[in-house]
Amino acid sequence: MESMPLLPLLRDFDAAPLALTLRVAVFATAIALLLGVALGWLFARTRLPGRSVLEALCMLPLVLPPTVLGYGLLVVMGRRGVVGAWLHEHFDYSVIFHWHGAVLASALVALPLVLKGASTAFAQVDRTLEDAARTLNQSALSVFLRVTLPLAWPGILAGTLLAFARAMGEFGASLMVAGSIPGQTQTAAMAVYDAVQAGRDDVAALLALAISALSVAILLLSNRLLAPQPPVR
Repeated sequence: MESMPLLPLLRDFDAAPLALTLRVAVFATAIALLLGVALGWLFARTRLPGRSVLEALCMLPLVLPPTVLGYGLLVVMGRRGVVGAWLHEHFDYSVIFHWHGAVLASALVALPLVLKGASTAFAQVDRTLEDAARTLNQSALSVFLRVTLPLAWPGILAGTLLAFARAMGEFGASLMVAGSIPGQTQTAAMAVYDAVQAGRDDVAALLALAISALSVAILLLSNRLLAPQPPVR
């Protein structure tokens, strides 16, 4: 089978799935970052009853089959779900078959990566530096923003980059919640699947290469942030 010439293929290439993928990944990572930092600090610095169970529940999306996660979101966020029915009744709004649903699914699968990175980073912060800041009459919030967060930030950022890469590649849960509507909810992962099903292997290959290149760049940057720093002489 003759392959389509590269230049015509690039000229007719639909970049909408890639653009939507980046948009979904940005919003999903922002949500995962906010929740992951808060929960990471909670798990690293407190000894709440049932903390290990709560942490396991937060990490569950990392190991659950995507279809199970998608089904759970449909049960909760569908028009007959507890949250979904309330949103539809009061705001006439639903995340089902909307790109917001892909954001929600991607945020859930990305959260464990931010959470783990943040929890480890907060646990490794030198407490004596925080104690020294408190002796200067700094408030708890000021100590967190000026001392704790900057010291933990490299680990948090590395986890956030991994979360962004994971959000870009989300497929199963997003497909169940948002569907694969071209120009509306079809991300790059869904477009690759649809292109293969339609026998358009060249289009699938271009999309796969683009996503792979972005993912490799993010992983390289994350590995650089996590690499041990040489001692200062």
